[in-house]
Amino acid sequence: MAKVAWIVVMGLALAAQAGATTVYRTTDAQGNVVFTDDPERGGERVELEPVTVVPSREAGAAPRAQPETTQRPESAPGRPFMPYDRFRIATPADEETLPTGAAGNVAVELAIVPPLREDHRVRLLLDGRVSQSALHTDAFLLNNLPRGEHVLQAELLDAGGEVRHRTEPVTLYVQRASVNLPQNPNNPASN
Repeated sequence: MAKVAWIVVMGLALAAQAGATTVYRTTDAQGNVVFTDDPERGGERVELEPVTVVPSREAGAAPRAQPETTQRPESAPGRPFMPYDRFRIATPADEETLPTGAAGNVAVELAIVPPLREDHRVRLLLDGRVSQSALHTDAFLLNNLPRGEHVLQAELLDAGGEVRHRTEPVTLYVQRASVNLPQNPNNPASN
């Protein structure tokens, strides 16, 4: 109903610009607000503000200077199309250390805002190589990572399987138990 009232108001505003100078506001028997240019229907006189008209640019005219806007880094020139406000690896944090007890297993969660579109997929890269195939998900599980430094990234794929965006790299340090270390509590020889 509000939509109909809005359309009526806009129509009357345009009519007022075209020559009708006075608009009246009344309420019908059902309680609906009605706008009219007929003073005999009664109602309260409404003063309308002038309608703002923006002229179109003529062919060949130089474009007007646009106000500066802050561009998201994802949409900056030279970067792939990015339909999300946020697309990044949320966990693990950059330079996080995965402790010995984790046995090289880590859950990778992405922050994707708005939620991932039905036709988009995400795949996980580990040290620059595809680790997980493209899935419609924002969470992955990596198992049995070897000791050392690893770099994680996620890629956004469109419906055609083309990479549209890649997250900033996240460095992960993995600690693993070794039976070769005499101080290792997991080494049965040290007990």
